[in-house]
Order: sequence, then structure tokens, then C-alpha cells
Amino acid sequence: MSSLDVARAELALAVLYLSKGEARDKICRAIQYGSKFVSNGEPGTAQNVDKTTSLARKVFRLFKFINDLHALVSPNAPGTPLPLILLGKSKNALLSTFLFLDQIVWLGRTGIYKNKERTELLGRISLFCWLGSSVCTTLVEIGEIGRLSASTKKLEKALKNTDKYKNEEYQSKVKKSNERTIALVKAGLDLVVAVGLLQLAPKKITPRVTGAFGFTSSLISCYQLLPSPPKTKTT
Repeated sequence: MSSLDVARAELALAVLYLSKGEARDKICRAIQYGSKFVSNGEPGTAQNVDKTTSLARKVFRLFKFINDLHALVSPNAPGTPLPLILLGKSKNALLSTFLFLDQIVWLGRTGIYKNKERTELLGRISLFCWLGSSVCTTLVEIGEIGRLSASTKKLEKALKNTDKYKNEEYQSKVKKSNERTIALVKAGLDLVVAVGLLQLAPKKITPRVTGAFGFTSSLISCYQLLPSPPKTKTT
């Protein structure tokens, strides 16, 4: 491929990536929490960027609660243990509630909904729902990583006298394990962010700590949404 073809392919991937509403939301999230880290809760330009970006992000999440509502009523993968099913459904219910209440918070902060006290109360309830969903996600990922680890070890024994790295099933399991590990790290970061936003430990989790964890979590989300590069044909 010529350098022009490579540039075209990379631009096509960038267009594909930025055409996703979810990707734009996560980029805005990185800006939001990066600004929170810079401001450290102090008034100024960085805090203004934090607040305005936070409000703008709510538009990207309009009706997004339907996604988790659909996941809540969808059947689970065969063979999934009951505790993981219950945790997964709890995560979907809590996240859907968070996103639904977030729509009302957006209406309140834009002035469409006039009850300021109720808006703040619903905002806090929605954050507790997000905190709960982050806990459930963390536990689900731990459980799934454990299941993958057990099945991978079993497969390694079966492939003892062969090159396991050339086995497609083994490669698939390793890839899934890596993806689950990244998701676990992100869920742990989001857990700290939720505690910080709720100010449950204000002395330890300051706005700067919340911003740092939120920014890192946002970068992971941006990475997870990257499209797969097209496979080049070999002659």
C-alpha cells in the first residue's frame, strides 16, 4: 500500500470512529474529567469547562436507558451461573435507572423542569444507581475472568503437546480474558469516580482524584470503542 492509501484508510477509520455517538460522548467525558482534575474544585475556566461539558454530554445520552432496558429483558448466554446472571441484570436495571433519571436532571439544569431541589435529589439518586451498577459490573467481570481462567487452563492441558498459541480457541479465550481485565479496571475506576461525585469520602477522594480516575476511565472507554483495522490481503 502507498502512503496515500494508508492515510485514506486511517482517515476512514477516524470517520467511522467519530460517527459513533458513544465515541463522541467518551471524548467529551475525557475533557470533562480532565478539566475536573485541573480545576480541583476551584472556580475558574477549568471548572466552567467541566460543568458545560457535563451538561452537553447528557444530550448524547438521550434515551440511552433503552439499551440497558433491552439487555435487562434479553436472555443470558447458556451456561452462565445464576449469581452472575442476577448481578448482570442488577447492573442493567441500575444503569438504566441512572440514565433515565439523568434525563430529568438535564431538564432541570436547562431550566425546562423548574423544581431545583427535586432535580438535585434525583441527580444524587442517579449517581447512587451508577455506583451500584459499577459494583455489579466489577463483580461480574471478576466472576467471568475466573470462569475464563478455569476454561483456559483446561484447554492448555488438552493442548499440552501442541503449540497452544496457534490454536484459535485458545487465542480467542486469551483475547476475551484481556478484554474482561480491561473492563474490570475501568469498572474499578468508575467506582472511585462515583464515590468522588457523591462526596462519600471527600478527604481521600478529592475533585482532583475524581478527575484523574475519570479521565483514565474515559481513555479506556475510548480505546474500547476503537474500530478494528481492515485486514490487508497478502499475496
